[in-house]
Amino acid sequence: MTTKQVQKFGQERRKKSREQDTYYKVVVTLNSLAWLSLLICLILFHFARPEMVSGVQQFWGIEGRTSWSAEYIDALVMLLQACLVTSLVTMFLRSRRNRRKSDRYGVNLFILAGISSLSLVTLNAAALS
Repeated sequence: MTTKQVQKFGQERRKKSREQDTYYKVVVTLNSLAWLSLLICLILFHFARPEMVSGVQQFWGIEGRTSWSAEYIDALVMLLQACLVTSLVTMFLRSRRNRRKSDRYGVNLFILAGISSLSLVTLNAAALS
């Protein structure tokens, strides 16, 4: 493909800035969605865990939930799996597009994948015991 053919179809992608690149915008959007899903997982975890029954509640006979909510746990596991898959896909997409020495690989994706996988392992271990 000659230079004239490249110019005919638009700007060459290696000279295009990252902010104008659609592929880069998709990767950033996926990264943001993955982190947002982890934030939603934290909210689900808050509602899934057992309530702490204080002495005042015991005195007045107010009952609290002392077991984990199965509905919230199921949603939490599904969302953690989606978060892990999204972070792995984003890591793969970033690895295919990094073309400059100054391009960073995205340490935050490794952290997100680690948190997601560790949470899934912990939930699975807790369910088995």
